Amino acid sequence: MSDEDKLRTYRGKRHFDRTREPSGERTVRQDGAGGQDRDDDPVFVVQIHDASTMHFDFRLEVDGVLKSWSVPKGPSTDPHDKRLALPTEDHPMAYRDFEGVIPEGEYGGGTVIVWDQGTYRPMSHDKKKRPVPFAEALENGHATFELHGEKLRGQYALTRFHGREERSGASAKPTWLLVRKGAGEGKGAGEGKGAGEGKGSGKDGGKSGGGKSGGTPDPRRARSARSGRTLRQVAEAPDAPRWEPHGGDKE
Repeated sequence: MSDEDKLRTYRGKRHFDRTREPSGERTVRQDGAGGQDRDDDPVFVVQIHDASTMHFDFRLEVDGVLKSWSVPKGPSTDPHDKRLALPTEDHPMAYRDFEGVIPEGEYGGGTVIVWDQGTYRPMSHDKKKRPVPFAEALENGHATFELHGEKLRGQYALTRFHGREERSGASAKPTWLLVRKGAGEGKGAGEGKGAGEGKGSGKDGGKSGGGKSGGTPDPRRARSARSGRTLRQVAEAPDAPRWEPHGGDKE
């Protein structure tokens, strides 16, 4: 499937004359200098989205787009926590940098901040311990990976399961679980600077790694990994990406 086809649903839900979200016209991942294709580790981003319901958006680069899941409670650094992850449409690579206000009345209207960002390393293997391409692992319903973010570090897994609701209708979307793997081995397991200290500590009011549950921050107090702003500060900022109708009328 081409990148254009992968982003058809994404584009169909948005009016790009009203929202400053990226349209995804350029979907090939490129470096910032010469525009050449990059061969380094794939990227991930976790955005906090204050829409009709507050949630975290967890996105992994896979085959030129960002595979995306809505995680209502946010990713956790506690292996005992099983976070519900609901698949959403693929997003363009440029969306990993998006931070601002989606206008009220548009799809996903509300404020978005980049809570965490970094790279990840695919770690899925078959029964014979042979590496499995990440896209194939997702298609099979179980993918493991190691995050190298500013706040999230260590091994995680996404696992698809079919509950009663999914089995009741052929068109229903499957549900996934996002889980931190391992019992914890120092900083690489969500301790130290991986989740609650270092860059994440002061920015999140001490709740990056010590929030209500397993290192998930209070989303209203959490600060952007890009700008250091909270959701409220981004929403009130005069430079926040937003759409203004012609004539200056209020939305």
